[in-house]
Amino acid sequence: MRRKVVTESGRKLGYCHDLRGELTAQTLEVTGLCVGRSGLVEHFGLRAHSRHNEVPWSSVVRIEGDRIIVSDDA
Repeated sequence: MRRKVVTESGRKLGYCHDLRGELTAQTLEVTGLCVGRSGLVEHFGLRAHSRHNEVPWSSVVRIEGDRIIVSDDA
């Protein structure tokens, strides 16, 4: 992952270090992005998952090269 996460207005939220998802019988659906330093710590399993560091997948507007653009209210 390791892509920059920014809002449409340019506010930097950090880097995406991991994805969150929900597994059903048939599919795996992405539900969020783990961002920031604490997202990296969670990625390595050194701390429990926290919704504070998660941007909902529904807030993703587009992906451009090395950046993930999310809505301003993310």
